[in-house]
Amino acid sequence: MNDRILNDRIMEDNVSAKVDFITAMKNRTKALVLEAIKFYQSIPKTEEAKIIGRQFMRSSSSVGANYRAACRSRSKAEFFSKLSIVVEEADETAFWLEILIEAEITNNENANKLLMEVNEILAIMAKARKTVGDKK
Repeated sequence: MNDRILNDRIMEDNVSAKVDFITAMKNRTKALVLEAIKFYQSIPKTEEAKIIGRQFMRSSSSVGANYRAACRSRSKAEFFSKLSIVVEEADETAFWLEILIEAEITNNENANKLLMEVNEILAIMAKARKTVGDKK
């Protein structure tokens, strides 16, 4: 096999892997939003729970929306910017979940599962942002 054919196959594999990653993360961030909605519906209806819960809903839904926007970005700079928002919003979502748990507003076991998922998404997105930032 000559070098050109080998290089073409490697490029095709890289593009395929990239598309698979993007699709998986779109699905994962969308699933996060849907789980966040279910979780929000389960928290108490106290005033503090409503206030913190709304902040949680805003940040968690922003993770999915901004990742989707990042995938449609028109430049590396725009992609980096949108990905930075995803990282910030995922971190904020983790913060509000921690507050809900530590303030004992909820003892819902789903809160801990959701927190683990948010932290995994945060780690993935922070790594992706660093990789993109290194290529600028």
